Amino acid sequence: MSKDASESRLEALRGRIDELDGQLIDLLNRRAEVVVEIGDLKRDQDFPIYAPDREKQVLDAIRARNGGPLPDTCIEAIWRELMSGSFALERPLRVAYLGPPGTFSHMAARRKFGACVAYEDLESIRAVFQVVVSKEADMGLVPIENSSQGGIGETLDAFVEMSVHVCAEVLIGVHHNLLARAPIDRIRRIYSKPEALSQCRAWLAANVPNAELVAAASTSRAAEMAAGETDTAAVGSELAAEIHGLEVRGRCIEDDSNNVTRFFVIAREGARPTGDDKTAIMFTTAHEVGALSRVLDVFRDGALNLTHIDKRPSRVANWEYYFFVEFEGHETDDSVVRAIEQARSHCLNLTVLGSFAKAREVI
Repeated sequence: MSKDASESRLEALRGRIDELDGQLIDLLNRRAEVVVEIGDLKRDQDFPIYAPDREKQVLDAIRARNGGPLPDTCIEAIWRELMSGSFALERPLRVAYLGPPGTFSHMAARRKFGACVAYEDLESIRAVFQVVVSKEADMGLVPIENSSQGGIGETLDAFVEMSVHVCAEVLIGVHHNLLARAPIDRIRRIYSKPEALSQCRAWLAANVPNAELVAAASTSRAAEMAAGETDTAAVGSELAAEIHGLEVRGRCIEDDSNNVTRFFVIAREGARPTGDDKTAIMFTTAHEVGALSRVLDVFRDGALNLTHIDKRPSRVANWEYYFFVEFEGHETDDSVVRAIEQARSHCLNLTVLGSFAKAREVI
């Protein structure tokens, strides 16, 4: 095909794209009109704007319907932004996260709830819990565990202190990047959280062996510091680079490419069952032989698969612990109701933190 013929063909194809774009805009706005009606009903009946069970239903349906060539991940990202816009039409949502902007918590919140909700960055995980309890925020997003470093103690401690519900979980791949304005051969100092520097130790030693590694309060704060110095870099997220005007000089520099952080979405209300759920509880037992075993045996006998267990000191008495357990099933399932009641009889106290749809993929 000649160049002129190719250009003519290209223009024709672009014309088809423009026509389809117009149809998409019309359909999206027709969809939005229905969303507005739904919002009116929700406000009249005081229904929650965010419904995790409906979110899962919608995403499962569009993945099942997608025949390509666009991959499911692309389609899901588009629909998450559609749902974000829908929240704004029904009633603007406010979501709190551990700041400052550019942290992995910020990135997780953005990927989960999209660009159309209001975000509030806070100085601590405990503060995220507080604004949810006080109704200053609709929801909060908090890290619960990292695949390479284990449970997040500050989050577990906050569950002991404050009453909230877990209504969703989010899995985020932790991909660190070297962010700087200077070329890599001019970098003399690198800022980041100690954990992030540790997770990238091999790459840093091989590529910037003479750079000084300096601890910072967060990966985002490190990026902010690097933006103000000429021979300095930061280890952080691509979002932090975007916010602070830095170039990505090294991409995905973490030593473990499978590093994943799991987050909980916390709210004042629980989530309805989806048929593919987990339930989180916390409890304390008497300080006596076999106490913990008796609780765990309940879930074994009830054929409930445990997916996570952690512990934290009670800070009330020495050698007394709060245990955190997650297992498959929803708190309204008959088998789960029976197991929780039986487990409660072996505990000093037991609290159901919430049930939520399993996160099947890293987003």
